[in-house]
Amino acid sequence: MPFRVFATCDIGEAALNRIRERGYQVEVYPKSDPPPKSLIVEKARSGVDGLITTLRDSIDAEIFEAGKGTLKAVAQIAVGFDNINRADANRYKIPFTNTADVLTESTAEFAFFMMGAVARKLWSSERLVREERWGAWHPFLPFLGDEVTGKTIAIIGTGRIGLAMIKKCTGMDMDILCYDPAYENHQYIAGIQKVMDVRHENGIQKRKTTIKYVKFEESLAQSDVVSVHVPLLREGESATPTHHLFNEKTLRMMKPGAYLVNTSRGPVIDEAALAKALKQRWIAGAALDVFEKEPLPPDSPLRDPEIEDRCRLFHHFASGAKETRLSADPDIGMAGRCAQGLIDVLEKNYGGDVTKMPYVVNKEAFGK
Repeated sequence: MPFRVFATCDIGEAALNRIRERGYQVEVYPKSDPPPKSLIVEKARSGVDGLITTLRDSIDAEIFEAGKGTLKAVAQIAVGFDNINRADANRYKIPFTNTADVLTESTAEFAFFMMGAVARKLWSSERLVREERWGAWHPFLPFLGDEVTGKTIAIIGTGRIGLAMIKKCTGMDMDILCYDPAYENHQYIAGIQKVMDVRHENGIQKRKTTIKYVKFEESLAQSDVVSVHVPLLREGESATPTHHLFNEKTLRMMKPGAYLVNTSRGPVIDEAALAKALKQRWIAGAALDVFEKEPLPPDSPLRDPEIEDRCRLFHHFASGAKETRLSADPDIGMAGRCAQGLIDVLEKNYGGDVTKMPYVVNKEAFGK
């Protein structure tokens, strides 16, 4: 019998056709909004072999129990997987995959652009022109932005995306302070320092710049921009939780002229505290691509018109480049990697050893 797969969203025809061409029966939820959980439970109970899921879907024991005996894999089209209950997946021995790495450069690139957008007030400038409120050129009216070239940036989280952001900021002659609650990549940081030194020695940048790991509090107090790249870890899930890592206490540690950029996970920031920080001008601005609840609720304090000139809001779009999202090549696109992760598990590639499958996240459940 062919494998049956239910996809909770359309991941693009190219990737879906890769699966169909292998004889799979693929049903795709046709709407752009996520399906109700009851439907996913129903599909699991009907005997599907695999699920293709997104961050919008709650995947837990209820679904694993419904698919007991038939459900073999969950393939997530995202690098994050906080919507999947890892303990439940392990208990039911269901491997789940993600699409790490292929979205690294596009996400870091977007974080870089977000930094420039909020600091140079691009939205305020465009609105001024579109609303026909732009008068004669003036040296400092109606407002000025802040340059990012030559400033100090804090990279909070030095995983793949954080390191890619570091690489991009090096070209802007920025001093870089790094903080990671779990692992410090000193080899990479030493390499970046060598690049900085060569640029300075050859006159490519006038001022000698530095990069180093520091304590969290120091990174906030000394930086002009803080860019967040940590996974979402709640209390009890890790010795270094990141849920509401940015709250009233930590936001007050930042410079009044500093900007906060978040492309990691929404709940890393306490949004009520951030709105208060912007309103009371503890910090200069923020640019967010992720939120505590998505889509952003109509009554979110981040929508307050009083702070709209210094709070940029994007629709979870950091990885939203055509090739990154939709390429069927697993080395290029999230869709392709999602499909390949599913194929590896269902077709028992790598000799059926789940621990050797590169895109499986919960390998610990299958160790000998």
